[in-house]
Amino acid sequence: MATSLERVTATPAALDFIEELRRRHGPLMFFQSGGCCDGSAPMCYPAGEFNVSDSDVYLGNLGGTPFYMGMEQFSYWEHTQLIIDVVAGNGGMFSLDNGTGRRFLTRSRLFTDDECALLRAQPPRKFA
Repeated sequence: MATSLERVTATPAALDFIEELRRRHGPLMFFQSGGCCDGSAPMCYPAGEFNVSDSDVYLGNLGGTPFYMGMEQFSYWEHTQLIIDVVAGNGGMFSLDNGTGRRFLTRSRLFTDDECALLRAQPPRKFA
């Protein structure tokens, strides 16, 4: 069994799109939206434009781009691996994918019982 698991991954198409946006906008960051205006879309911002707080958790990097989620939302999704993909459509109102004709989409899969046991030994870091 693996000694480390990724809580968030990306498809090759999403990684290519992230690189395209990075070339256009510079360093990036993601925050998994919990609803409201943009539903539950992964939101892509210029690095530092979205204020991450001590109630948010860092889930990992996608092509060198940090990915965060609110702690309360994470408590619902902690047994789920997020798989960031890109599809045709309009992005979130405040996300850098808006207006490109493509948007990021969160897919997911449940971790196995063995993976959940491993994850308990490597809890996500709070942003601080």
